[in-house]
Formats: sequence, structure tokens, C-alpha cells
Amino acid sequence: MSAETQTLFSPGLAARFDRMVTLYPQRRSALVPMLLYAQDEMGALNDAVIAEVASRVGISELEVRNVISYYSMLHTKPRGKYHVQVCTNISCMLRGGNELFARCKEKLKIENRETTPDGLFSLEEVECIGACSWAPAVQVNYDFHENLTPESLDALLDQYRTQNGLADRGGR
Repeated sequence: MSAETQTLFSPGLAARFDRMVTLYPQRRSALVPMLLYAQDEMGALNDAVIAEVASRVGISELEVRNVISYYSMLHTKPRGKYHVQVCTNISCMLRGGNELFARCKEKLKIENRETTPDGLFSLEEVECIGACSWAPAVQVNYDFHENLTPESLDALLDQYRTQNGLADRGGR
């Protein structure tokens, strides 16, 4: 995209994208990093974002949508400010991952892939977050939390809630 072209993104992100596509032998190789940055800035990968990213890397919108549907870290609907991903793959499952996931659902009063009414938390059961040696593990946004117990998970969720001044509202 040229400098005169309208963009959905902030000037800084648009410049980063312009630079990013030059770093790879093929422009389309920048697709996943661009989608992650776009998602962080826009909150979700909506139709307009998908169209602009497709244009920037020179592929169809359908190809972009296929990539989004493949990767669990990419989403088309807004998530909570804190996106809680609980690993329930074999290592985590054997060390309490399923119990942590159940505890999250109970404490946050939401199901898998839902968001709390206040928009603070969203919850997702995931296959693997690459922390098998420290199982069970949870990822909140980009932060990993390992060797968790139901009690330490409660404290962790309370800590995130407290960062927003909601500690005394009983999780709502």
C-alpha cells in the first residue's frame, strides 16, 4: 500500500506493515505476524481488517480467512481484556488442567469461548501452549502462568481483576 492509501491502522502500525512485507522472500509470509498485530490494535479481525491485510500481502480475503480459522490465537470476535487460555492437552491434563478449566468456568461464570458481561475476561480451552514441563499452565494474553493449582488460579484471576479496581465486586 502506498503512503496515500487509506488505512484502518494507526500510522505506526501501517508503517510497520509496510516494512514487514519487505523482510520476507514472499509478501504472504508476513501474514500471521500482521494478523496478530492487527488483532492487538483493532481488538478482532473483522471484515475490513481482513480485506486490508489481504491487499497488503497480495492474497485473497478467503486465503486470509482460512489462516484465521486454522490458528486458535486469531479471532474474528472481540475477546475480554484478559483472554484466559487453559491448556488441557496431555501434560496439563495429567497434572490438573481439566480441573483448572472447570475452576475458571465456575469463577468467571462463563463457558468455553465466552466473555464475561463486563468484557474483562474471556475463556478458552486450548490444546497446547508449549509449557508441558511446567504443567498445568494457563496463558493470559501473552503472559504464561505455570504449575498452577485451583487456589493459585483463583489468586491469579483476582490479581487481574484487582488491576481493574474490581476486586470487591465478587467477580462481576
